[in-house]
Amino acid sequence: MKTAKPNVIVNDIVYRWPIRPVVVVCIDGGDPSYLRQFLAEGIIPNIARFARDGFAVVADGSMPSFTCPNNMSIITGTPTSRHGISGNFYLDTKTWKPVVMTGPELLRADSIITKFADAGAKVVSITAKDKLRKQLAKGLDCAKGHISFSTEFVERCTLAENGIENALEWLGMEKPGMYSMELSLFVLEAGIKLLRERQPDLLYLSLTDWVQHKWAPTEDGARTFYKKLDDCIGRLDALDATVALTADHGMNDKSNAAGEPNVIWLQDILDAKFGKDEAVVICPITDAFVAHHGALGGFVRVWSRGKIDARQIIDHIAGVDGIELALDRETACRMFDMPPDREGDVAVVARHDVCIGASAKAHDLSGLKGHRLRTHGGVSETKVPFIVNRRLNDAYRAKVAGETLKSYQIFDFAINGTL
Repeated sequence: MKTAKPNVIVNDIVYRWPIRPVVVVCIDGGDPSYLRQFLAEGIIPNIARFARDGFAVVADGSMPSFTCPNNMSIITGTPTSRHGISGNFYLDTKTWKPVVMTGPELLRADSIITKFADAGAKVVSITAKDKLRKQLAKGLDCAKGHISFSTEFVERCTLAENGIENALEWLGMEKPGMYSMELSLFVLEAGIKLLRERQPDLLYLSLTDWVQHKWAPTEDGARTFYKKLDDCIGRLDALDATVALTADHGMNDKSNAAGEPNVIWLQDILDAKFGKDEAVVICPITDAFVAHHGALGGFVRVWSRGKIDARQIIDHIAGVDGIELALDRETACRMFDMPPDREGDVAVVARHDVCIGASAKAHDLSGLKGHRLRTHGGVSETKVPFIVNRRLNDAYRAKVAGETLKSYQIFDFAINGTL
């Protein structure tokens, strides 16, 4: 007689033991408009089947609609106010230096995969970019047979650090470039091979949004990627896994009629009014790979050095064309469920077709030449797909009635909610 596996409690959510392998895929930048386009064209049959025979809705992601906050929300099952990662950077007002928010010590909530690993499950976490890896697998001991690595540094994998070595040779693929669709496809191919060979209980596969930054849903590059994505998703499903799909954020075109980025240079505006650097603008989308977005997004934070207050900043910029919201810290955190101690004095959100930068001279836009700027960060990019390949049980069908789901509920639904 088999011994029943224990429930696992993670951040106050009770998860049953998975009845089959669970694979959660975060399609970075996977705006619902891509799925609508390609479902209508009939070129993503596996995802179409999931939507028909399983469960599919459009959910709300966390704010700001950036990669790090939403991946951490998904892997912890909590909003940013609970896990604390609200961007790639925040400003340390003791030093007036931006602080990178990708260290595992800054994550305040437990990782679902780590807690399951502690309970005896076999787990896998694979990311395209390494900036997410350590937070997603915070506390995970890969020396015990678990796997956590990134495509970015796949050639550096060791058994002690990543749970796998010689990964390129094992997978039989060359390392892809950082600006390529293959960066994401590598993650999926590795997940498929691990699911087939090692049969882990939980897998988290997080892609990159190079494709969505580069191509709109009507363009052939996006079409090619989604066909390949759908093929990989179908192969995961064929291995008798529960497969759940979501995204960290959507994506919008933020260029003007001439094809140039439609930018509000907020630091320049504030300097002209209040004096140089009396207010400091931080663009929390910034990471090491800015060629496809120029560190421009739909959300920025503003801190005052003390001579002006939040109300003065808000009053000055609220009427700027393209600014959708300018909110003081308390209001922003209440509206968007964000951590107050890592929020600026003012949170600024752009309209769907506009992005916000700091100073014009501080942004390198050379990587955007020849392409319209497509980026994210605002409320307009919070809508994301929420798709599971299996039908929901009665309790979870009742749970979704009249309720807008959050993307961070995807593990809950995939583990607890499926038949």
